[in-house]
Amino acid sequence: MKTASLPSLRVDTALREAAEGVLQEGESLSSLIETAVRETIYRRQAQAAFIARGLQAREEARGSGVYFEAADVHQALQDRLDARRKKVLG
Repeated sequence: MKTASLPSLRVDTALREAAEGVLQEGESLSSLIETAVRETIYRRQAQAAFIARGLQAREEARGSGVYFEAADVHQALQDRLDARRKKVLG
């Protein structure tokens, strides 16, 4: 598999020193940057998918006329969370 390079990045000294200061054992600055780019890509993709699902749900609600009160949804989610915590934590 071929590899490619990301553009070089010029930053101020303080940012580079801060990045070097948080490197873990055996980690390079390049691997830190690669991890940060991968995580940002994943987060942005997840955010875009979340927004798309929300827009689709809005259209479905408009089409069906079926809506739910936010307080009811929050309570249902809290109930699920409480049940899961009880199951996991005892």
